[in-house]
Amino acid sequence: MPTDSRATASALLPLVGGPANVLSVARCMTRLRLGLADPSRADEEALRAVPGVLGLVVDGGSYQVVLGPGIVGPVTAAFEELLDATDGGRPTAAEELAALGAELKGERQRRNATPVKTALRRLAAVFVPLIPALIGCGILAGVNGLLLNAGLLPSLTPALAAVASGFMALIAVFVGVNTAKEFGGTPVLGGAVAAIVVYPGVAKVTAFGVTLAPGQGGVLGALAAALLATYVEKWCRGRVPAALDVLLTPTLTVLVAGLATLYGLMWAAGAVSTAIGTAADWLLSTTGAFAGLVLGGLFLPLVMLGLHQALIPIHTTLIEQQGHTVLLPILAMAGAGQVGAALAVYVRLHHDTSLRTTIRSALPAGLLGVGEPLIYGVSLPLGRPFLTACVGGAAGGAFVGLFAMLGDQVGATAIGPSGWALFPLLAGNRGWAALLAIYAGGLLTGYAVGFATTYVFGVTDRVKAAAASGRPASDPSSSPAPSRSG
Repeated sequence: MPTDSRATASALLPLVGGPANVLSVARCMTRLRLGLADPSRADEEALRAVPGVLGLVVDGGSYQVVLGPGIVGPVTAAFEELLDATDGGRPTAAEELAALGAELKGERQRRNATPVKTALRRLAAVFVPLIPALIGCGILAGVNGLLLNAGLLPSLTPALAAVASGFMALIAVFVGVNTAKEFGGTPVLGGAVAAIVVYPGVAKVTAFGVTLAPGQGGVLGALAAALLATYVEKWCRGRVPAALDVLLTPTLTVLVAGLATLYGLMWAAGAVSTAIGTAADWLLSTTGAFAGLVLGGLFLPLVMLGLHQALIPIHTTLIEQQGHTVLLPILAMAGAGQVGAALAVYVRLHHDTSLRTTIRSALPAGLLGVGEPLIYGVSLPLGRPFLTACVGGAAGGAFVGLFAMLGDQVGATAIGPSGWALFPLLAGNRGWAALLAIYAGGLLTGYAVGFATTYVFGVTDRVKAAAASGRPASDPSSSPAPSRSG
């Protein structure tokens, strides 16, 4: 493991309150996510000063240290090793009581979180672990499509199709497992009930006078089925005698939730899934430019709050139905605006070597669609450049949306990649050259507008002072510092 990763982890641990204050450790593509017994014991100012730390997000009981792709993995591993090494010195009884008091305090704070935000975070927790498989299978599907269109390697394409499609054919099972795990049920029971959605035998079942189809309802049906199974299981655990629990609880859970899935949830989820596809098509074909402007302009704030992951079920549903999601290329324009804004800051603040070094290190990730390093390391702390980046994203989104309104839809066969990394995954109702041209045009528009608006309006005297001091800008028009996500 790299020495700098160990050094970063060693610097972070005492600043978040030490081993006794850490309840859980997890990670995503860019963030080290910590569950802290008492978030107030974390030294936010000192954490921001640790080399390699791009920003902080405190969201309910989750304390998120933004490190960036390629860095967060080794640092998380080193952080977990440090925690394991201190197990022998776990807290005394007095420390445990103090931690319990802090946890109760944190629980009161979590109660203040809005139900919508809490639901979106839990929904994201179900789908985020699936992203690596979605990326891998989506890229393979794109490669296979290119080979088929070019008439190359005909003996290999069936095998590639099987490898790329296997996960998507059974994604409902994985959604069921993760849903049960997230909501406190037995994962395998959630998977067992969700598997009903994709079982071929459902074609023999009739509900509401309509014969069911395998996969009807997709991931939404699987999510609802596993969630119901979790509640049935919890109900049984509290009522079934202990001697019969091992037999009756799993049986009743699968039976009750399974029948409800067949005779209600699949039909309802299928209707919702169809409505999502219809709404997305109508939105872009009717109000494409305006819809693209709004979606592209608002996506960076969603990323800042970590709520962008709640869109994963919508993307996944569209991919299941249409083979691609038409929303992702539009949302990807937010990253283009971010890149343009960062380049403008780089040009305007040419004497700030520290900030320019941060931009140079974060820019490659930004070009590939990972915007958090630039958000938390550059634009958000400076304030106005974050807003002008949103303007660039809105312009790029309007560009792609305009072509969708004209009948040229651009979609993506997988979720996760963005920026330049999305090119191999493009799909739609036009030829490959047209898709490339439209998406590239959107990126260039986002770059140009993000750069121009930031160059002219985004770098004020307050922004320059903020860059020089290393503190968030206090400009009234700037965004709040990223230590709280509301």
